[in-house]
Parts: sequence; structure tokens; C-alpha cells
Amino acid sequence: QVQLVESGGGLVQAGGSLRLSCAASGRTLSSYAVGWFRQAPGKERAFVAAISWGDRATRYADSVLGRFTISRGNTNTLYLQMHNLTNEDTAVYYCAADPYVSFIPEQWHYWGQGTQVTVSS
Repeated sequence: QVQLVESGGGLVQAGGSLRLSCAASGRTLSSYAVGWFRQAPGKERAFVAAISWGDRATRYADSVLGRFTISRGNTNTLYLQMHNLTNEDTAVYYCAADPYVSFIPEQWHYWGQGTQVTVSS
């Protein structure tokens, strides 16, 4: 079992930056792919970014490429650095873990409870 807890969300002005963190417990994240998803009001949960556990390859949604960076910390932690935020980035952000990377939320096994990011213009 893996327990995930996100933090770092909040209110930020358009063009600003935030760093989200995801702390894991129960099992080490080193043997899992880890990722971030987001769900905006009235929309389905969508893939944002992920890191594979083997080759540590990173993948990003086109909408965040060049603005967001996913990384693993030295401890059992996952980060999402977000720059140049826009209103369209407003959503609840979730971290997830699974043996394999997928763009499909339903294929991820472990989830955090989410953290709200609100971008104001």
C-alpha cells in the first residue's frame, strides 16, 4: 500500500509560480511510476506529467510542456514545479503512483486526496 498526500496548492496570480509536493508513505516510491493529474470544475481528471520508475523518463501533457517540471525528491517525495500559470491551470491537482505510466487516470492504482490550485487574472 502507498499513501499519498499532496501539499503546496493555493491562490496565485496569472503568470505566477507554485510548487506542489506529494509525500508518500507505506512503501518507497522508487519502484513506482509517479505522476500528476488535475481536474477542473466540470471536467474529467486529466494527465499532467509523470516519471517512469525504470528509466526515469518524464512525460508531459502538451498544455503544460515547457511550463511545468515533474521531479522526484531524495526522500519519498514527488514535486511539480509550475511556472507561468494561467486561468486554465485552475484545478484540483492529484498525485498518483502505479507500477506503470499511463495517460489514463483509471489505470493508476494509488491516489492522493488532491490540492486546489486557483489562478486569478
